[in-house]
Amino acid sequence: MSGRGARFLRATLAKGALALYRTRFEGEERIPAGGTILAGNHVSYLDPVLLWCGTPRPTHFMAKAELWDVPVVGWALPRLWAFPVRRGEADRAAISTATEHLQGGALVGIFPEGTRQRDGSDELGEANEGVAFIATRAGVPVVPVGIAGTEKAMPPGARVPRFPRVRVWYGHPVDPARFTDGSRKERVAAMTAAIMDGIREARARAREM
Repeated sequence: MSGRGARFLRATLAKGALALYRTRFEGEERIPAGGTILAGNHVSYLDPVLLWCGTPRPTHFMAKAELWDVPVVGWALPRLWAFPVRRGEADRAAISTATEHLQGGALVGIFPEGTRQRDGSDELGEANEGVAFIATRAGVPVVPVGIAGTEKAMPPGARVPRFPRVRVWYGHPVDPARFTDGSRKERVAAMTAAIMDGIREARARAREM
């Protein structure tokens, strides 16, 4: 599938998926023009799917490298603008790919928690500092994204999928230029904390929609 094929899917089947989950987006006007990272909470495989379907511009999602070993999925992901990241290490290839996309003016989707949080906790998982590091490296803002409803699509114990309403809230951009004090490590840590605070607020707003 070419880039043209992915755009065709966004114009056709993607609209059906958004309708199936009655997906509603708020705050798209807060996504800056040019390269931007979309950083959201993560509780379901539906999170990147529905975001991919509904973002205002085509989005390149960072996904765990293990998915490239899954038949069909591994073939489809790069054709849907995704790129792999090896978790648990500083994946320089993934960082370079993300930076290239961002400096080219594209949207890049990354989940700072790194994996789905399926324990039912209301707290976000431990944040990976890679989002802030890449944003600082590329000189682009991060828009916190709150997603609500996808956790009900296939809850623990469910045997068949459900089709809950899904709500997505785009928060206010977090600009790396705001963080000027301390070493680079300290600046990245401070920006990571601000991003996670933004995601918590965006998730709360999505739940209220």
